[in-house]
Amino acid sequence: MLHLRIVCPPERTEAVLGVLRAEQGATHLVLLPGAGLDPAGDVVEADVAREAADDVLAQLCALRLDHDGAITMETIDTALSDAADRAEARAPGDGADAVVWDELISRSGEESRLNVTFQSFMVIACLLAAVGVVTDSPVTIVGAMVVGPEFGPLAAVAVGLVRRRWDLVRRAALAVGVGFPLAMLVTAGASALGEMGGLFDREVFNGAKHQVDFVYQVGPFSLIVALLAGAAGMLALTSAKSAALVGVFISVTTVPAAGYAAVAAVLGNWDKALSSTAQLAVNLVGIVVAATLVLWFRYRQSRSGQGGEHRRPLAAG
Repeated sequence: MLHLRIVCPPERTEAVLGVLRAEQGATHLVLLPGAGLDPAGDVVEADVAREAADDVLAQLCALRLDHDGAITMETIDTALSDAADRAEARAPGDGADAVVWDELISRSGEESRLNVTFQSFMVIACLLAAVGVVTDSPVTIVGAMVVGPEFGPLAAVAVGLVRRRWDLVRRAALAVGVGFPLAMLVTAGASALGEMGGLFDREVFNGAKHQVDFVYQVGPFSLIVALLAGAAGMLALTSAKSAALVGVFISVTTVPAAGYAAVAAVLGNWDKALSSTAQLAVNLVGIVVAATLVLWFRYRQSRSGQGGEHRRPLAAG
């Protein structure tokens, strides 16, 4: 279930209570008159089944509470209540299949920002990938896959395309477009220093086959895996099954390909550098395409179930 806290002008409190009382998936209704200080107003709290949350939020936004008050939402991990059990049973559908669009837009908008934290993770992930390449360590390559933060902005691109939120698309594209080249540049510099310091040998890298050669070997399965990963990742985001995202992270070779390309370029192996760059491009495009298709399908489902679009455009993050 989800916990809602609403700050509303006193003259709209009855309307808010009417929305929540009429919703079969809502329970644990609490009214605190005059408790809101900034913004000022009454505070209404309720627990809502996930599958009913999207419709409740739409009705609350129709009351302009997002402008004249406040609506906050958080996930409830445990609810020991017969009333909560009844509310979830009465709500149509299944919580795991429900998409809370406001939550998805806010979450993807936050994870698509180009900031110091995002760039730091990107650089660390590429450096880990470079270490895995020069030491021929698949385990380190997997570690780089998990650390890489690139799925957030890729998912945000899909959300922006489906919901026609071009500001979100631009922000996410900026994060990817700046994040990868900058991380690869830092990795190339570190690789050059490593070679000069004798940490690895150019001849060994350019020699016989290695266990991590799969990183730059682009082919049909590169696209297939990227499509499957993008679909699984978007399903995980929209169904709140975040544990599945770990499998997404370690199934695609975005960050490893970037790290491999940087190392190969420094060591003068341009064939591997170009192949790795192609691998990176295929994975990025495949993830976005699959995530967009999955989200578009779920969006069409939600619209057909609600009788059409009735939501305002929301600010991302």
